[in-house]
Amino acid sequence: MSLATETDPRIGRDIKAWIATPWAVIALVLGLVALMDPGRFADVLVFAVSALLGTLPYILFAVALIAGLKAAGAEAAIAAAFKGRETRMIFMAALFGGLAPFCSCEVIPFIAGLLALGAPLSAVMAFWLSSPLIDPPTLLITAAALGWPFAIGKAVAAVALGLFGGFAVKSAMGAGLFGNPLKTSTHKGCGCGPDPFSGKPVWRFWQEESRRSVFRQEAIANGVFLIKWLALAYVLEAVLVTYVPASAIAGLVGGEGLAPIAIAAIVGMPAYLNSYVAPPLLAGLIEQGMSNGAAMAFMISGAVSSIPAMAAVWSLVRKQVFAAYIGLGVSGAIVSGLVFQMLT
Repeated sequence: MSLATETDPRIGRDIKAWIATPWAVIALVLGLVALMDPGRFADVLVFAVSALLGTLPYILFAVALIAGLKAAGAEAAIAAAFKGRETRMIFMAALFGGLAPFCSCEVIPFIAGLLALGAPLSAVMAFWLSSPLIDPPTLLITAAALGWPFAIGKAVAAVALGLFGGFAVKSAMGAGLFGNPLKTSTHKGCGCGPDPFSGKPVWRFWQEESRRSVFRQEAIANGVFLIKWLALAYVLEAVLVTYVPASAIAGLVGGEGLAPIAIAAIVGMPAYLNSYVAPPLLAGLIEQGMSNGAAMAFMISGAVSSIPAMAAVWSLVRKQVFAAYIGLGVSGAIVSGLVFQMLT
């Protein structure tokens, strides 16, 4: 008599879900090092663990900050940037783009609502360009991996790129372009967060149990998110520093001039790395010979081409506006890299 065993389909789904996580990539990379070069396994592991522990204070502060913003309902304050005269809106949108605590899906209904209510495309473009580049956690992670001069330089570049894009679109609209930027389809929120147009921020969020609950949930979720992605980043950095010849990096994106920076910006666009993985990897590339300007250009173009950012733009506006977004992002990345290279 034989017994037929059936595999629970949930187990297969769980395994597939785990394979797609950073933890699986970490296990795979470390497993390959241990198998193919066991003599260097300890060096790679110690490098990654030490770097992660060194970043831990920044992670804790970033987690507390973003959880506090979400618990307070800071999204409601962002909409105030899109009121008043167009020039003021562009400045405010570029500035608040780096402070908005939105998840990727919240950006779409937020922007759709702004455009539907008549907010000018110039101000929206300023927000779109600056928002994926910097936020409080990204600023701290960048500072931990690359130092405060680089982190501050990226923050300044984010606001500058937002202003550049906003006023460029304003000029184009004055010349008769982008007269009807929106697609005809409508978009609704994903349900992952509060309506940013309703209510007011409550900065003393700890006085309300519901907001304290939001703080706890956001702190846990963002803590796990940052740790898993930074663990992957530092493992990849350790492998990069250990195995990639410095001469190869220096030959491609090292040295002075426009060429290395332009190459880094163009390569960074399709090779998107999220803003938490990119800084540690760029630290390794700089150690191997990448110039500071090329690193800045790579980071900015990669952030502009992030899947959530591009999905938000593509889902709402016509192709001409999307092409303008990409063009402004790449050209802004190159200019930012050149300026940063001259100042460092």
